Amino acid sequence: MQRRTFLLGTATGAALAALPVAAGPASAATAAGPATVGSLDELQAAIDRARPGQRIVVADGAYTVPPDRPLTIRGKRGTRHAPVTICARTPGGVVLDGAQSFVLEGSRHVTLSGFSFRQSSTLDIPPDCAHIRLTRNDFHLADVAGLHWVMVRADDSVVDHNHFHGKTTLGVYLGIEGAGEREMAQRVHVYRNHFSDHSFPGDNGGEPIRLGVSPRALSDAGAVVEYNLFERCDGDPEAISVKSSGNTVRHNTVRDSLGGIVLRHGNRNRVDGNYLIGGKEGVRIYGDDHVVVNNYLAGLSGRALVIGSGSTRDHGPDETPAARRGNDAPDRLLVAYNTLVNNQGTLSGESHRPHEPRDVTVADNLFVADAGQLVEMANTVRFTWSGNLLWGAAADGNMPAGGGVRKDPKLVKGRDGVLRPAADSPAVNAGTLRRPRVTHDIDGRPRGRTRDVGAHEYARWAPRRGPLTPADVGPQAR
Repeated sequence: MQRRTFLLGTATGAALAALPVAAGPASAATAAGPATVGSLDELQAAIDRARPGQRIVVADGAYTVPPDRPLTIRGKRGTRHAPVTICARTPGGVVLDGAQSFVLEGSRHVTLSGFSFRQSSTLDIPPDCAHIRLTRNDFHLADVAGLHWVMVRADDSVVDHNHFHGKTTLGVYLGIEGAGEREMAQRVHVYRNHFSDHSFPGDNGGEPIRLGVSPRALSDAGAVVEYNLFERCDGDPEAISVKSSGNTVRHNTVRDSLGGIVLRHGNRNRVDGNYLIGGKEGVRIYGDDHVVVNNYLAGLSGRALVIGSGSTRDHGPDETPAARRGNDAPDRLLVAYNTLVNNQGTLSGESHRPHEPRDVTVADNLFVADAGQLVEMANTVRFTWSGNLLWGAAADGNMPAGGGVRKDPKLVKGRDGVLRPAADSPAVNAGTLRRPRVTHDIDGRPRGRTRDVGAHEYARWAPRRGPLTPADVGPQAR
């Protein structure tokens, strides 16, 4: 029987060694109650017996999973209200190393919670599973070049309250794909995770989140990526790389990172209420029918907001894989109620591809900077500009006359370092956009009928939301 391995040379190790541990299968509870296990053999046996509602608790310690005997979760069928839960006794207290940890096959409604994953291969959530939840885990896998740490390909999966950190090589922290070559997992929910410290020095391939790949770009995924914190994520210019359609990216904070939020492939995505502060890249857009609203981009050393150009007008279902990798020119975008302040580049376009953006509405945004040009678009077709507010020593650039006004927005810095309009700001009640409705601002305040320009509605009371901190995310957060 394999035994757990402890760090007995420390006070923590001594305390863990004193924990009561089940001696064998006879001590494991039935599905009606929790089962406590203290070895890999006991854990596998408890998994094999598990029924809906079973909770399996693993005693704290370090466990090395043999390469020929991964922990296999096969054919487990929990339910929405009675999942099969496998968890560490204390969050982070169970360290799993070796080639693999858990291998899932044909299972539903299974939760893995509180583990410290240190394996040297991808943790795969395959497409023959569904409703798999990874929660309150610590991911610091082997730092192997090209290794993607977690790959989710199962519908209705949830990844929440985890910490991904400490990669220096090529590979993504979290990938979301699907079955086959073109499908996407449906309705994946990624929230309250902490992504930090990816220092891969290459210029591509080190994304914290990659939501699809180019062959899957036209597939609707319906994923929601929200309330995640990204810090020092320098492995790729894209912290959240969207390469699929029909997703929502909202209320995330990207701080002090090379990467930004990039709609690289796909259509009909929504980027709403995100904070990007003190890094390099901001929001970059390709593809059709996207909505980019309520975002706050401040102190970025690169381009804050880019409405890109295309190597093709529109991607189609009959393209070759090589053709799909090209950039799709943006069409029918809404870019509204965003605040861009003190960035090296504010709003810009691209001229190095043949297809220009078309039919784009740029309305009720706040542009403030002291260097360069506030608007530096290349070729555009049928753009609608209205209600934008410009300020600072930067030149207005090539926004058409009537697309905005130059007035001091009278911004006031809050305790969280965010610049919001004062009561007498000309941004208050100056919005021009009536359709579509944008009901709330970045901080959760209702917009009302007469909306303010920029990401924030003025209010006398404290905001419901603001930039996330490490206390708001990860295994220890509420």
